[in-house]
Amino acid sequence: MTIRSFLFVIRLCAASLALAAAAETAFADPFDGEKVARRWCAACHLVSPDQQRTTTDAAPFATIARTPGFNRDRLAFFLLDPHPRMPSMSLSRSEATDLADYIAMLGRKP
Repeated sequence: MTIRSFLFVIRLCAASLALAAAAETAFADPFDGEKVARRWCAACHLVSPDQQRTTTDAAPFATIARTPGFNRDRLAFFLLDPHPRMPSMSLSRSEATDLADYIAMLGRKP
C-alpha cells in the first residue's frame, strides 16, 4: 500500500466517523430529552420553563445552552462520562444526545 492510498483510507475513515456522528445528532429527539431531564436532572437544575425551584444552585438548562461556546455534541459526550457532582445516570448514547438536543432547544427559545 502506498502512502497516497493509506492517506486516502484514513480520510475515508474520518469522513465515515463524522457522518455517523452527524447522523446520530440529526435523529436526536428533544422531547425524549425533556423526559430524561425531568427524571434525572430536575432535582438540581431548572430543566423547563414551568419548573419553579431546585435543591441546588446548579445552572438552569437555558443558561447552559446560552453559554458562549455551547456545543450540544460536546455536551452529549460529557453526559456519558460520570462526574463527581452529578449522579451516575448511565445514559445511553441516544439518551445523552436527546438530552443535549433538548438543552440546545431551550437556548433557542426567547
